[in-house]
Amino acid sequence: MKIQTLQERLQAVFGDKLKRVEQDLGELTITVSPADYVAVAQTLRDDAQLRFEQLIDLCGLDYSSYADGRYEGPRYCVVTHLLSLTHNWRLRLKVYAADDDLPVVPSVNEVWNAANWFEREAFDLFGIVFDGHLDLRRLLTDYGFIGHPFRKDFPVTGHVEMRYDAEQKRVIYQPVTIEPREITPRVIREENYGGLSH
Repeated sequence: MKIQTLQERLQAVFGDKLKRVEQDLGELTITVSPADYVAVAQTLRDDAQLRFEQLIDLCGLDYSSYADGRYEGPRYCVVTHLLSLTHNWRLRLKVYAADDDLPVVPSVNEVWNAANWFEREAFDLFGIVFDGHLDLRRLLTDYGFIGHPFRKDFPVTGHVEMRYDAEQKRVIYQPVTIEPREITPRVIREENYGGLSH
């Protein structure tokens, strides 16, 4: 009943700004356009009927290989998990970047300052640019790192490796020397495996 009440309030407050409303496994997810993202976030925080005071998590998603490649839609998505302490509600807010080549969505750091490092992480790992973020730089990878390692098309081995060179007495970067290989696991079956006899 509580989740139904929340859904009704969201639809009454936002109307056609909600591109999609999903209720699954006792959780509610709303999707909005990038143009409405910050205004919706502000209302979610400030509206007395909603009061989502706390941003719990924010992450990026790459849908390029979703549904075994049958997915047709924007490639990059930002998902924000919110909590209302006042009403004891949780909500998932999704926004898709309009351009797959340069994914950009507005920053919600001014709405919830907890978004700061989460947005930096999504930028670093997925290459999603958060327009309006005042300090958008890499957070987890090295300053000279090339690419975004959580993108589905990023090679598992990466592009470069680093090692300490004893002759130069410093850390150097070089192209990856690992050769890709396919490993097929061996299955060994024993009659009395684990002391059990059949």
